Amino acid sequence: MIYELRVYDCLPGKLPLLLKRFANTTLPLWDKHGIVQAGFWTVEVGPNNNQLYYLLAWESLAERERIWGAFITDPQWLADRAASEVDGPFLANISNQFLKPTKFSAVK
Repeated sequence: MIYELRVYDCLPGKLPLLLKRFANTTLPLWDKHGIVQAGFWTVEVGPNNNQLYYLLAWESLAERERIWGAFITDPQWLADRAASEVDGPFLANISNQFLKPTKFSAVK
């Protein structure tokens, strides 16, 4: 199992809109495509409270490429994302890393 850590840097005031889109649009589409989330976090205390952190669980990088590729080209996702951003984009930056659990990690 590998985990993908994704960090979204939101534009000022856009984090609530991004969270709403995840809850109402993105997560149901992830279910459709078989994307498994391992958790979501926002910053409670720290230098940047306009960030969303989340982990996705993948069996392999090949699985990730196949499933993520199908999701990001899904016509429903493209339409829903465009409709949600009619007043402008939510994100200033997206970064991601692929993490491999250590032998002693509680999460495998």
